[in-house]
This record gives sequence, structure tokens and C-alpha cells, in this order.
Amino acid sequence: MSEEKHDIVPYRMYAIILLALLVLTFSSIGITHIELGAYTVAGALLFAIVKSYLVLTYFMHLKYDKPYIRIMVLFVFAIFIVVLVITMLDYLYRV
Repeated sequence: MSEEKHDIVPYRMYAIILLALLVLTFSSIGITHIELGAYTVAGALLFAIVKSYLVLTYFMHLKYDKPYIRIMVLFVFAIFIVVLVITMLDYLYRV
């Protein structure tokens, strides 16, 4: 247990990530007020993806974890994308 490496992240990094998350949150709110048609949802989802990446990487310390844990998280996201695509295809081809 004492052989584990502990990464110390400065508070400044957390403050920068927090500010980035706040800017992205307000941007995702703001994009809904712009008339982009079908791309409004895509834009909001893009902001959500970037925010989840920042949270996973820095606040959940995935950046400093072992590589197999990152692979497991990517696998879960891949399954989520597949389920989302299947759901959207079902919605698209419904009569």
C-alpha cells in the first residue's frame, strides 16, 4: 500500500477546470437560445461531452489512474454510444 504513487494536483488546476466547466455550462444554456434547428441539440451534446471529459479526467482523477481503468471507462462509453445509436435508429424508423 505504501508503494502507491500519489499525484498532487494544485488547487489552481481545480480552479481553472471549475471556471471552464462554468463557461461550458453557460455556453450550453446559451446555445439553446440560438436558432440552429436540429443542430441545437448536437451543440448542447458537444458541450456536455467536453464537460464530462473534464470531470472524468480531473475531478475523478482518471488522468492519473492506471491505463486499464481508462480502457474500462472508454468501453462503458462505447456501450452507451451503441445503445444511443440503436435507440435513435428505432425512433427514426418507427411508423
